[in-house]
Amino acid sequence: MWVEIGEVVKLKPENIHSDQGMLAVLKGKGNKDRMVPISANLISQLREYFKIYRPKVWLFEGEKEGKPYSQRSLQLVFKKAVERSGLPKKHKFHDLRHSYATHMMDAGTNQHVIQKVLGHNSIRTTEIYTHVSKTLLQKIYNPFDNLNM
Repeated sequence: MWVEIGEVVKLKPENIHSDQGMLAVLKGKGNKDRMVPISANLISQLREYFKIYRPKVWLFEGEKEGKPYSQRSLQLVFKKAVERSGLPKKHKFHDLRHSYATHMMDAGTNQHVIQKVLGHNSIRTTEIYTHVSKTLLQKIYNPFDNLNM
């Protein structure tokens, strides 16, 4: 997930621009608005979710009508999902941002694009999220491969 937990609970149905494959994050990280890509698969899943739950104001509504789902409740849902997955329990919701950024880097996405998607002002902040993985290192061009010895 490329958005912060506080951004997730503030999403409204109209923030999803399925025709463009984009999600509008309003007043997100750093109180900035940004557009981020959203997969067709996730759009399809959100359509199914919308049919079942019929959210009125917030995409993910809390127990009280007109109130958003709480960050704490979302953290607990994530914790249960981690437990069911068999992953180590040390994972946090924020790890989804790290994973998303790393996968984008592994796929060859320009670091400045990742910076924009994550909503960072500084490329240095993005660099914290995107460590160099083994996959990326293995793709590096090695000039010795073209030496005729």
